[in-house]
Amino acid sequence: MSRFQVMTITDAAAERVRAIMASRDGAQGVRVGVKKGGCAGMEYTVDLVTDPNPKDDHVEREGAHVYVAPEAALFLLGTELDFEVTKLRTGFTFKNPNQTSACGCGESVELQPAELKELAEARGAL
Repeated sequence: MSRFQVMTITDAAAERVRAIMASRDGAQGVRVGVKKGGCAGMEYTVDLVTDPNPKDDHVEREGAHVYVAPEAALFLLGTELDFEVTKLRTGFTFKNPNQTSACGCGESVELQPAELKELAEARGAL
């Protein structure tokens, strides 16, 4: 029986999370969320976790631990967390089915929350 996960993590993102955990004393993983801000209305957040919040959804891939803030679960349901290195940018990326638009620079996004029923069904289906 598989375990419910709000989001998925690519190999590249898992590798980066493990590197962050190894380089910071007491690091237990990273916490992703959303906050109001930017020209499109919302921004993704990624913060270091040293003391996991039991209310967070926990996503794990090969030793990489990602915690999803409860208030962000509906906005991040079905999202794929990736990590990319390009000539212009290095960082986590979000492939989010709930994202309806983004600003020109890509730093802020417009998100529609998934239906609460979708989240409840996904959690209950497993």
